Amino acid sequence: MSNKAEIPSKKEKILFTPGPLTTSYTVKQVMLRDLGSRDYEFINIVADIRQRLLEIGGVAGDGYEAIIMQGSGTYCLESVVSSTIPPGGNLLVIINGAYGRRIAQIAKVHNIEVVPLSYPENQVPDLAEIHLTLSTNKNITSVAVVHCETTTGMINPIKEIGEIVKQFEVDYFVDAMSSFGAIPINLAECGIDYLVTSANKCIEGVPGFGIILAKRDSLEKTEGYAQTFSLDLLAQLRRLENDGQFRFTPPTHTLIAFHQALLELQAEGGVEGRATRYRSNYETLIAGMRTLGFQEYLKPEDQGYIITSFPYPDHGNFDFEEFYQRLNEKDFVIYPGKVSQADCFRIGSIGRIYPSDMKALLLAIQETLESMEIDLSENTLQQKPGNQESLLKI
Repeated sequence: MSNKAEIPSKKEKILFTPGPLTTSYTVKQVMLRDLGSRDYEFINIVADIRQRLLEIGGVAGDGYEAIIMQGSGTYCLESVVSSTIPPGGNLLVIINGAYGRRIAQIAKVHNIEVVPLSYPENQVPDLAEIHLTLSTNKNITSVAVVHCETTTGMINPIKEIGEIVKQFEVDYFVDAMSSFGAIPINLAECGIDYLVTSANKCIEGVPGFGIILAKRDSLEKTEGYAQTFSLDLLAQLRRLENDGQFRFTPPTHTLIAFHQALLELQAEGGVEGRATRYRSNYETLIAGMRTLGFQEYLKPEDQGYIITSFPYPDHGNFDFEEFYQRLNEKDFVIYPGKVSQADCFRIGSIGRIYPSDMKALLLAIQETLESMEIDLSENTLQQKPGNQESLLKI
């Protein structure tokens, strides 16, 4: 057996997932260097990252702080939940998907009382019910909601919810994992106290850390609340402010890559520019999938352009595992579904991909359906006449 390390092929699979995502060559390339965590250059990179994140959130110089936390985005969710809710406080969790349920699960692990407002996964939360719940339950100290619920692709109305929450002077916590950097969000206008996202989502970095944008006044009131040592949010901020360093070993290569990704976001025209590309990806995908005979799980008015769930076609030959594997062998990676009441798969429109990649995926799906002897032409005939174009023209 040879001891020589194998050099990976330059050909890469294209990821049509909610993250990790396909990244640019230049983002990957900058990781080919080592930089110490105490190096002045690294400290300056971290400071610049934090400032740019506040600018993306529309709150640079507006009483907010960007805090980087090692680990996945879920670590940051747990950091906020376990660090900011006072003893005896209750957390109202607005749930219409798996990721809202995850926030509730995290709170329960820390023995935090959860007040769940649960809705079907294809339904937008009821604003009147949120108002009523806050009016009648005075023990609620925080409200949490997922912005882009990637179970389905649903976009929840975080600004409208924020307007309700602030009437009751409780903290507002938004999981913007799959939306930050692709959907314009102004934290102050939405009344958000804590927003969480991840390096490997719409800013198109690589996995390794998550991000919390926190309203400073709200965070400073949490002294002594933290229920964990390593995920103590206030302690993490204080160390970053003290000497620009992390409390524990930072993911240096991932942070260098993320800085490059932020530069590329700026070059693309910021959030608006990125949103334009992602929207084009989504529109190309939807037109092509309808032509092939698929339908989206959500109503168009509730569907965002981040990720889309498609119910399995009603055909005896369709088997998702086989469908997935055949696409994977063609170097196209889609995602299993998470909808609890329907069999679905998901296709993301985010990452360093373009409408041309969507067209290539659609052709691969068409070829795969043919090889599986699946004809969805009946479904196609039920689509609107304007959707009967050839995939090659999409």
